[in-house]
Amino acid sequence: MIIRLDSNLHAALVVLMAFLWTPPATAQTSAVAPAKSVVPAATADAASPPYRSALEGYQRYTDEKTVNWKDANDTTARIGGWRAYAREASQSQAQEGAAKLDSGAAPAKP
Repeated sequence: MIIRLDSNLHAALVVLMAFLWTPPATAQTSAVAPAKSVVPAATADAASPPYRSALEGYQRYTDEKTVNWKDANDTTARIGGWRAYAREASQSQAQEGAAKLDSGAAPAKP
């Protein structure tokens, strides 16, 4: 039994074999260790950053004092409900926006 390969299939197999046969060209170091550069000790110490632990600013979990939900709802109703909180948020955003405009930048003209 004789199997004849299509010419396109044959060419594809040849290219695949050539690709697999050649070693990959990578930017990794070779088997030979590179020569170490000589750096004065004072320069090496100044260049390295000091050690800083990732847990340096860690704070333990503490239970927060909870408020009775009925008292919290009554307080919210007394100060004006959700509108009071929305007013506070819009005032703080307006103050931040005013501070940005005072930076010397002129508003764009339409």
